[in-house]
Amino acid sequence: MTPKDRNSAIAAALILIGFAALLMLMPTLVLWIGAVSPLLAALVGALIILSFFAVFWLRARYQRRHKDEM
Repeated sequence: MTPKDRNSAIAAALILIGFAALLMLMPTLVLWIGAVSPLLAALVGALIILSFFAVFWLRARYQRRHKDEM
């Protein structure tokens, strides 16, 4: 395994662990916000789920632009 591959695997693992923690807290957070506004709670829940994909999309974009440096 090259250092580049290992760094990518470590970064992906840290992102997954961070999002796992966020997703475990999401029901409590959405219920708490839902007491104020159900629409806002749905929006927050959707943003949390979409942020998971956005992080990997941004990382792939960064890697494509900087493939010479990696």
